[in-house]
Amino acid sequence: MQQLFGVTKSTRFGWYVLGSFIVISASFIGQIPFSLAVLGAALQQDKPFPNSMQEMVGLLDLNWSLFLMLLTFVFAFVAFLGVIRFLHKQKLIEITTARLQFDWKRFFVAFGIWSIVTVSITLISFYDAASTLTWNFQPSRFAVLVLIAIVMIPIQTSLEEYLFRGYLMQGFAQLHPHRWFPLFWTSFLFGVLHIANPEVQEMGYIVLLYYIGTGLFLGIITLMDNGMELALGFHAANNLMTALLVTTDSSALQTYALFRDTAKPSLSMELFLPLFIFYPLLVLLFAKIYRWSDWKLRLTGPISVPDIPQIKK
Repeated sequence: MQQLFGVTKSTRFGWYVLGSFIVISASFIGQIPFSLAVLGAALQQDKPFPNSMQEMVGLLDLNWSLFLMLLTFVFAFVAFLGVIRFLHKQKLIEITTARLQFDWKRFFVAFGIWSIVTVSITLISFYDAASTLTWNFQPSRFAVLVLIAIVMIPIQTSLEEYLFRGYLMQGFAQLHPHRWFPLFWTSFLFGVLHIANPEVQEMGYIVLLYYIGTGLFLGIITLMDNGMELALGFHAANNLMTALLVTTDSSALQTYALFRDTAKPSLSMELFLPLFIFYPLLVLLFAKIYRWSDWKLRLTGPISVPDIPQIKK
């Protein structure tokens, strides 16, 4: 990606801190409609204001709560676009890819592969004799869910990818001359971002290793592919399929999905299966398709390398 690998070390990291603060502030503003809706529902039902996310979601229709929760990311994404345009004087494509245009084929390759994997695993789990999945299909509510998910979940996942694999990757690149530094810190912060998720509260902070590992996987394919298209496609497929296929009472986004998992959340190796099996296989598959080379250079080498365009001054 041009900006990550072209920026020279300087004191400009403070601008990235400021930009991140603006985006976070916008997300808090975006939470106001959800909070007001929960407050109104609590007053109408003569209940105290809930203390947990599960209780908040329980007061509202699941589609309505999903829409309001995702609206937070719409506010944040608009702020992010403003930060890129007015604070950094950049075009979005400049922190997206080193290619001249966004490669939609790459996006849909990653989206399609992970969608197929997720659907397959869900169906296998459902037909397993010991399955805890139950059929939860409600046609009218599911149709509304599909509309909300297709429109708004890509905004959520794109914001997270642009913020961590693009913007902050570029920012941390100004603090250290080698690529492992922004790769590590963006992966770590991506994991910590999920610390308030219900599943973390249920199973403990060790679950954060899954999110940190996912951030590391997304960072690796971004650096190796010299662009964010694969990461954007994977993340969109992951969250979209999750919202449409399976819901649980302990998930961060509860929906009218096709299946409901009735099992109580528990720590198991199945949770970390993507880290040890699927992610490495995907990296190898993408490496084969796109003929990746110079792994050490691209993942740990100098920020600026000859084969990657430099930033226009």
